[in-house]
Amino acid sequence: MRILAFIILIIPQLMWAQLFPNLGGQRVGISTAQFLKIGVGARSVGMGESYVAVADDIESLYWNPAGIALFDKNAVFFSHTQWVVDVKMEYVGAVYHINQSNSIGAAITYLHTEDMVETTELQPFGTGRMFSFGDFLLGLTYARNMTDQFSFGLSVKFMHETIADLTMRAVLFDLGTYYKTGWKSTRFAVSVSNFGNDMAPTGTSLNTNLNNEQTEITEYQSFAPPTVFRIGIAGELMDRENHRVTGSIQLNHPNDNAENVNLGMEYWWKETLAFRSGYKTAQVEESFSLGVGLHFP
Repeated sequence: MRILAFIILIIPQLMWAQLFPNLGGQRVGISTAQFLKIGVGARSVGMGESYVAVADDIESLYWNPAGIALFDKNAVFFSHTQWVVDVKMEYVGAVYHINQSNSIGAAITYLHTEDMVETTELQPFGTGRMFSFGDFLLGLTYARNMTDQFSFGLSVKFMHETIADLTMRAVLFDLGTYYKTGWKSTRFAVSVSNFGNDMAPTGTSLNTNLNNEQTEITEYQSFAPPTVFRIGIAGELMDRENHRVTGSIQLNHPNDNAENVNLGMEYWWKETLAFRSGYKTAQVEESFSLGVGLHFP
């Protein structure tokens, strides 16, 4: 575990000095469906979203589909996120274990806002019309324990986005693997999330020029989904009767931003009270995170 602690605490600092000054913020703005990047789950978010190799509970529906095969009980999960500017996101997931090897799951994500006033360049105070925006995602997951050390999972996700009179649909995929190395408690995991074809809106919108002439627009530029490749390692830094500390490190390779590293740590006292912390490198808007959890047997 000393080696794992060294990896978690020292290696990211070396990577930061050598790698990230040359990366910051590339590829920004080339993907759509940004709601898919909002993290789900108090435990994972509290650990700085360094979770792909920790994922051993129902939150793995979002982070690593292989993880739903790693726990025993059937489970249901609800989450509400109060996002910025009155944007809200609801998430509900469920996992059913067919047997010791095979598990299935389903999840629904719904991001929504209140009706908004429509404004244009020529009518910045409003056109007199209102419009709404919303995202809906249905995911179906299958996972299998291939051996007592290796698990595999796949999610198929159906996305529907609406903004005013425009809609956008897509089919996306998540793929995950989870490997218990056999060296103490060290786990290694890899996942690819939101993989799919480019997508573009459908529908008709009106463009008004300076002469107050209107033109119908029916063709739109297509954008890629926010695909992200994650690779992580996790393990117990301390595991005693009443105290357990888990550390994790995760490298993220998104298609719409710079590569970055997430660090996470979780402390359990008597398997009842948990304290969590995390850190995201190369993230200006969000870096440190903290969380507290209670477990009722």
